[in-house]
Formats: sequence, C-alpha cells, structure tokens
Amino acid sequence: MHKSGFVSIIGAPNAGKSTLMNALVGERLSIITPKAQTTRHKIIGIVNGEDYQIVFTDTPGIIAPSYTLHDAMMKAVDQGIDEADLVLFVVTVEDETPDSAVAAKLNKVKSPLVVLLNKIDLSTQEDVMLKLKAWQEQFPKAQLLPVSALNKFNLDGVKQIILSHLPESPPYFDKDQLTDKSQRFFAAEIIREKIFLYYKKEIPYSTQVEIYSFKEEEKLITIDAYIYVLRETQKKIVIGNNAVAIKSAATAARIGLENFFQKKVMLKTLVKVKENWRDSSNHVKNFGYDL
Repeated sequence: MHKSGFVSIIGAPNAGKSTLMNALVGERLSIITPKAQTTRHKIIGIVNGEDYQIVFTDTPGIIAPSYTLHDAMMKAVDQGIDEADLVLFVVTVEDETPDSAVAAKLNKVKSPLVVLLNKIDLSTQEDVMLKLKAWQEQFPKAQLLPVSALNKFNLDGVKQIILSHLPESPPYFDKDQLTDKSQRFFAAEIIREKIFLYYKKEIPYSTQVEIYSFKEEEKLITIDAYIYVLRETQKKIVIGNNAVAIKSAATAARIGLENFFQKKVMLKTLVKVKENWRDSSNHVKNFGYDL
C-alpha cells in the first residue's frame, strides 16, 4: 500500500515555517531571514519513502493584505489550505491566539489540523505547557505538538502524525523530484534573501528579483538579474556610495548561489525602478504571482 498526500505549512510571520519546511524536507528550499514576509510564493518540497510521498507546501506568513502583492500571497495560503490533506499551523510561544487575519484562514481549514508550537528552545517548560493548553482550548479538535525546527526537536513526531493522515494513493510526482520550482526561481529567491539580510527598513519589502539570463555550463553558471525597487531614492540606497552596498550584497548572493548549485557562479546584477509594482496587478502577475 502506497500513501501520498499534500501537507500545507501555514502560520503567522516569523513563526519559523520555512525553517520547519527545510528541516522536514532535508534541503534548503525556502529562504530564511529574521524579517517577516520573507516567503512570498507557495513552495513545494517533496519527501519520498519506499511506500509514501509527502508533498510539503510552504506558504507565506498570514497577514492582513495592504498591497496587490499581499493579495497574491494570501491567495497562495488559501490554495495551500484547499489542496491539503493535512494542515500544519506553526506558532511560537510568544504568539497570542489568532488575530482576525489568522482566524479567517484557519476557519477555512477542512482537513485535519495540527498546531506546532515552534521555538520551544527559547522558552521555559512552564510557558510551553501554558501555551499548549491555550491553543488546545482554541482548537479542541487539533493535534498539538511542541517542536524546535531549528534544533530538529520532535520532527520525527511530526512525520509520524503526517504519515497517519496520508491517504492511500500513488505518488503525485516522480520519486526523484524534490520540488516543482525551477533553477531560475531559486536563483531569484537566494538573491532576494541576501537583500533581506543586507538592507534595512523598507528596502527588502520594496524589492523584487527577476532572472533575465541563466546559462549553465559544466563547471559554471552565469546569471544576470534585475533587482527592482519602487523609487529612485531606493535605487540609490541599494547601489550605495561607489556601488559598495550592491557589490557586498551581490557577493553574498553569489556565495549563496554557489552553495546551492554546487558550481561556480558568475553573477551580474542591475538595479532598476518599477514604480508601485506591488500594487499593479500586471506587474505582480509578470513576476510570477497568482492573482
């Protein structure tokens, strides 16, 4: 008997969803930064066993939309919920029970719900127990489990819960497939991750990365990337005096790309202005978001 199913990972910003996704899949597919709203797309990671296939979906953090981009991000969350055979809702000890935006999404969950209390390594056992009780009262039908995605604590318990809920089914994807995303997608995400880590304030949230050339040879990948911002003032910040800032960020991105692709990478970046792209349906769609 073979089991296969979709497991959607949802949660509030900064709950550690992407760290959990990467730990469960065993590969670094989702970019991770300390800033909220790092994840913008629905990212699939596939785990195969001899008699099972788990299709994980890492979704954006749940927020109240302010831009067209946010609408697309929340649609990705809805899609993840709708297709899921099981929903993992990730929270931390510091999170209060759901605000209105989170509650609205959770009310759409018809599949079994598992609440994962993440980052327990940063709290006391007493606080963990109190928070588990509070979430159990909020969702009496849900299974609850304390975890630490960073330290990979209790991930075997998560996997056992998942396997118990997978329906009998042939695999949805080839057994050697890890994700549904392209190399260009991951190249853009790695560059965007370094922008989130390198720049402060509004810059990371105002940027979008587009790969306009990706050429792979036996020992070298050559990547040309556009970095879009909203305003000329932001372009100046991203480039920096004497282009010091963009050179530093690009160097960090190149190293990240080489680690990901396990090849030498030649990276060229060009910073461009695309005004109000976050609020333009056409621009958001052209950047690969689903509206």
